[in-house]
Amino acid sequence: MSSLFGRVAPQPQQQQTDAQKKEAVMNSVRQEVAAANAKELVDNMTEKCYAKCVTKPGTSLTSSEETCVGRCMELYLQAFTAVTTTYRTRLGKERLAELHGESSSS
Repeated sequence: MSSLFGRVAPQPQQQQTDAQKKEAVMNSVRQEVAAANAKELVDNMTEKCYAKCVTKPGTSLTSSEETCVGRCMELYLQAFTAVTTTYRTRLGKERLAELHGESSSS
């Protein structure tokens, strides 16, 4: 909004609406990133476990191949969960350090 003296500051309701719009966009981006990460995880897990467990591709998996793929996928997910948890913990500590004005060291 303009006046004779230049731009007028937005009203509190408009600021809240802008903040809500920004948060909605941020949530949408977070969801898209999470979906892309999940797809990448499944693609990588499938590729690696298949390469490890299926040495002679055929029309179906043998019992031992099924067992191997199942174990491989379970271990892959456990490792992914451990790495993700550690990463989130580290980010949380770094954010707390920033809030308290401390510098983080690696």
